[in-house]
Amino acid sequence: MNNKDFILELSNRLEYSVKETNQMMEVLIAEMTQQLQDGNAIAIYGFGTFETKKKAERITINPISKQHLLVPPKIILSYRPSTLLKDKFKNIQLWRND
Repeated sequence: MNNKDFILELSNRLEYSVKETNQMMEVLIAEMTQQLQDGNAIAIYGFGTFETKKKAERITINPISKQHLLVPPKIILSYRPSTLLKDKFKNIQLWRND
């Protein structure tokens, strides 16, 4: 499902126009992005938690030249699915044994 299909499905279920639904999604994504940039975690009941984690700087070695390199610290985005979401996928068969 691509973004256009997703917006269309949401607009049908919520009985809003596609334009209104698209605007709501843009506001939602902008707010989530801002909260993550501010270092806040976002927990959505039944779906999961989005958060940023700081990865410390470290020293690595180039295996060919044996040169030591300093890898700068960085911020990574993390997603942890909720238990409810995990449970919905536990019993799904990926292949059929006919």
